[in-house]
This record gives sequence, C-alpha cells and structure tokens, in this order.
Amino acid sequence: MPVRFITYAPRPVRVALFVTCFNDTLFPGTGRAVVELLERLGCEVEFPEAQTCCGQMHGNSGYADHGDALAERFTRVFADHDTVVSPSASCTAFLRERGAERVFELTEFLVDELGVEDVGASYPHRVVYHPTCHSLRLLHVGDRPLRLLRAVQGIDLVELEDAQECCGFGGTFAVKNADTSMAMLSDKLRHVLDTRAEVCTSADNSCLMHIGGALRKQRAGVRAVHLAEILAARE
Repeated sequence: MPVRFITYAPRPVRVALFVTCFNDTLFPGTGRAVVELLERLGCEVEFPEAQTCCGQMHGNSGYADHGDALAERFTRVFADHDTVVSPSASCTAFLRERGAERVFELTEFLVDELGVEDVGASYPHRVVYHPTCHSLRLLHVGDRPLRLLRAVQGIDLVELEDAQECCGFGGTFAVKNADTSMAMLSDKLRHVLDTRAEVCTSADNSCLMHIGGALRKQRAGVRAVHLAEILAARE
C-alpha cells in the first residue's frame, strides 16, 4: 500500500459543531463522523449544548419572524466561537443569509480553511454524489465535495446524470406539493440507479432522507450515506 501524506492543521484549530436539529434527531451518526474527521485533522471540536434549530424550516414555510428569531438565537449561542462547522449546506446557507459569516459547510471548511483534500479516508465502494440545491445555488461549493471524494482511497466515484437537478425534497415542499416532488424524485432515482452505485452521498441528510427512503421502498440495494461519514471512514 502506498504511503499517504495527509495535511493536518499546523496548530489546533478550535471549532464549534453546529450539528443541526435534523441530524441530531434523525442522523446522529453524521455528527459523530464530523467530530471524528475534524479531530483526526487536528481540530479541537466543541459542542454548545444550547443549540437548537437554525430557523430554516420556519423561514422557508413563510414564518419569517420565527425563522429570524431562531437565527438570532444561533448567533447568541455561538457568540464565543470564531469558527462554526456544520454538515448541512442548507442550514449553513440560511444562517449566512442572516449575517452569520463564520459558519462553514463541512467541505468548505476542509478545503478552504484547512487546505485539505485527502483526509485519510478509505471507502472501497461504488459511490454517486448528489449535489444539493442549497450547496450549488446558495453556497456555491462547486467541486469541493468531489475533490474530497476523489481523494478517498479505494472509492469508485461515478458520475450522476443531470446531477444539478433538484431531488424534489425542499423541506415542506415535499409535503405541500407531493405529486410534483415525487415526479422530481423519480427522475433522480432513475439517474442514481443507472450508475449501479452501492452508495448515494450528499452534503445534506434532508435530501438523502428523501432519496434514501425511496431507494429502501424499492429495495434497490443502494444506501444513502452522508459525505461526512465517507470522509471519516477507514474501511
């Protein structure tokens, strides 16, 4: 096996994890993966226990005052932290729009702040990456997630057709516009299955819940796995 040279932070970088209410409630493994990954790269990770929802769900549903109030609460809870990292592009985008400048989506932080692409991961599986709408259109993360995935040892990363098309989730959009959402999801599933991938990954568990639920219902044999869990893996 060839020797791999991994870049670590030259000195401990103090960061706070904003895990998001969605991950905390439904996908705690993603938060654990972020901590494992950041600590591997030399970061000191803190978790303010007073954190709650960022307010995105409220804001996107038309309850602007409630959403803004929660975003302001986030600012107070994380006031003592210069750098906040989150495994959610959508929550990060919502907070950035409300003035939270030092909140980074995970791949932004790894590539831009730590200057790392090879994080020392090993994941010998066939993987397809779904870029989420918020990561593409609001955060403009570009190819950062793909650069990180390409550096994972043993991975077979395959291209997704019409990758920039929405999966149809959109939070409450999937509930209020179910027929449209399912039509969009059907297109996304077809492209995922065409790749013959074992794993579908993304930077947001909200989209992965939508896609993964349909994959399980169809017994397609494709798992939905957050990007952080792949980057933390050493299989």
